[in-house]
Amino acid sequence: MAKQNVAEQFVDILARAGVKRLYGVVGDSLNPVVDAIRRNSAIDWIHVRHEETAAFAAGAEAQITGSLAACAGSCGPGNLHLINGLYDAHRSMAPVLALASHIPSSEIGLGYFQETHPELLFQECSHYNEMISNPEQMPRLLQTAIQHAIGRGGVSVVSMPGDVASKPAPEKSIEHALVTARPTVRPGDDEIDKLCRMVDEAKRVTLFCGSGTAGAHAEVMGFAEKIKSPVGHALRGKEWIQYDNPYDVGMSGLLGYGAAYEATHECDLLVLLGTDFPYNAFLPDDVKIVQVDVRPEHLGRRSKLDLAVWGDVRETLRCLTPRVKPKSDRKFLDRMLKKHANALEGVVKAYTRKVEKHVPIHPEYVASVLDEMADDDAVFTVDTGMNNVWAARYLTPNGKRRVIGSFSHGSMANALPQAIGAQYTDLNRQVIAMSGDGGFSMLMGDFLTLVQYDLPVKVVLFNNSSLGMVELEMLVAGLPSYGTTNKNPDFAAIARAAGAYGVRVEKPKQLQSALKDAFKHKGPALVDVVTDPNALSIPPKISADMVTGFALSASKIVLDGGVGRMLQMARSNLRNVPRP
Repeated sequence: MAKQNVAEQFVDILARAGVKRLYGVVGDSLNPVVDAIRRNSAIDWIHVRHEETAAFAAGAEAQITGSLAACAGSCGPGNLHLINGLYDAHRSMAPVLALASHIPSSEIGLGYFQETHPELLFQECSHYNEMISNPEQMPRLLQTAIQHAIGRGGVSVVSMPGDVASKPAPEKSIEHALVTARPTVRPGDDEIDKLCRMVDEAKRVTLFCGSGTAGAHAEVMGFAEKIKSPVGHALRGKEWIQYDNPYDVGMSGLLGYGAAYEATHECDLLVLLGTDFPYNAFLPDDVKIVQVDVRPEHLGRRSKLDLAVWGDVRETLRCLTPRVKPKSDRKFLDRMLKKHANALEGVVKAYTRKVEKHVPIHPEYVASVLDEMADDDAVFTVDTGMNNVWAARYLTPNGKRRVIGSFSHGSMANALPQAIGAQYTDLNRQVIAMSGDGGFSMLMGDFLTLVQYDLPVKVVLFNNSSLGMVELEMLVAGLPSYGTTNKNPDFAAIARAAGAYGVRVEKPKQLQSALKDAFKHKGPALVDVVTDPNALSIPPKISADMVTGFALSASKIVLDGGVGRMLQMARSNLRNVPRP
């Protein structure tokens, strides 16, 4: 049997950890690893056009599967391109292993061609970031990196000089047992008892849920039913908690809607479940607050807590719900459900009049039709900016759909590369990239990756020829919009020239047939929809100090805008409210 080199051993360990593919761009110091992948049937090399795409794709794959995903970049500029996607993966708690190959080990520190210092560059966007400087380090160091990424949820970076990767692996290398799944975390009995007393003593309890409620839908609903609590959510909690939810009062935050804001402010006790909701201007400062989170560093960093509970949401509620006393008074819950339905009735009308005739096309109409036509188990990847608004308001969760975006890091250009990673998890599952023209054009080169691998991703391009959210930010700051206009080509023609399906939609009556044909197409497709650049989601009142980026500074008014099928959901929930 031929003796392994370090690169081959590296690839073997990744395969044993469950990694199915490595996204990246080949080059010099990375070549030994890519060649080892070529000769290993358990793992594939996915050649993208930009390393940022590689990191975004790996992050999306990890979010869909919950398992370790991997990406790589060659020395210097190559691995430096990974950094934005790695920031996003890390802040999304996606387990990703990044290989940053390095210059020859003998030249490190001497200003060599393409020299950077990965162990410094990636420090802030990783749980673990170390360099392999000799073959004996490799197995244990890579194992440690894998366990950090999986165990803590986030990024690990391993840098390795190309000459080290080519060296013979140690003869008596030990095959370590690898951690490939996270455990559940149960709070201590003292914390459960304290939380139980607080819930029992409160007359009005509101639950506010984030992405940490993934896998805990039944437990949250059971708890809400027992204590008669309205349930609101942050954007990252929407897909996990809004469906089949008779206690739903909508979403809080800058993109919010419904009665979530009122429910969180008019309660006696606010219970934050698995959310690191960053906009503390939307959180109350005059009610008791409990936070439950699996990551202790999240506890109390957004608001003053009366109780911090370290544990995952599902296990915490499994311990808590049997102990709390059932509440029979529904007055607070019913009042919030009515407020929620009334709020949605008020905003939806402005976005339902003559939208099928409006030119340029209302983006709200595009999102609404897309929601209706997409598969029940579709994966949506959503560009940052106004597309976040349309996704938050119009995509209807059902427990099978997934919605992936740069919701914590807020990067442009994430939708297309994340769609690549999402599609690789299941080539038969519908994956739709909700792209803005600004984000799409930023990493447009990786549309060619879809063509190269014949990935059936459907790109629905909301083309308003502007950076819409930036225009909104300027508007509320009292500034004239400047530098926000894009002079765009016919993106559908570019898609066709690249060898994909492409269609341009300029009139509303063309939209449904265009989407239907694109969805039927077996390969990659792009639907270039020309949308109204003036369709900004604007608050009913605007003050100069209202918005800085996505953070609300003084006003607590949420954005107005259409709400799609959520109105029907709210009306349905009113059936649970007793008639006077």
